[in-house]
Amino acid sequence: MSAQPLISDQYRSQQAELHKNADYGVASVHWAPTVADLARQAKPRHILDYGAGKGRLGAELAKLLKQPFELRQYEPAMPALAAPPVPSDLVACIDVLEHIEPDCLDAVLDDLKRVTAKIGIYTIATGPAMKTLPDGRNAHLIQEGPEWWLPKLFARFRVRSFADQGETLVVIVTPKSN
Repeated sequence: MSAQPLISDQYRSQQAELHKNADYGVASVHWAPTVADLARQAKPRHILDYGAGKGRLGAELAKLLKQPFELRQYEPAMPALAAPPVPSDLVACIDVLEHIEPDCLDAVLDDLKRVTAKIGIYTIATGPAMKTLPDGRNAHLIQEGPEWWLPKLFARFRVRSFADQGETLVVIVTPKSN
């Protein structure tokens, strides 16, 4: 894993402030049925919500899935969820990667590689956010298209499928065999 941190202390405090907004981090609710469909196919013992925010994805999955699973959450801006995550069968990283500090992106992608034990679903917004950080920057620090993101993912994962849905890239990955 990279020596680069996953998040700077300054950005962690900006994200914590932004998470106080009730309308921040709502994309996971929209994507919950897609994650649930993948979970029904993969039958994971544990699901990691990487960049869990307020935990909305887990709450939705609990309603949608009849199969038992252990929910794990990682959110560096929330002290209660900031412990380094352990590898999990299914990793959902929903509208998170575009929020990562560019200098930390390789470390975060390497960490996703470390924790994605069987399958991952990553959604990445490719354009600007409607929200801004407390310092005035757009909340999407990285605004790049699939041609920029996919080589970074192919370098770390076996990309099973990807779909460019306009302003969102949806990628399903599995670990590369060594």
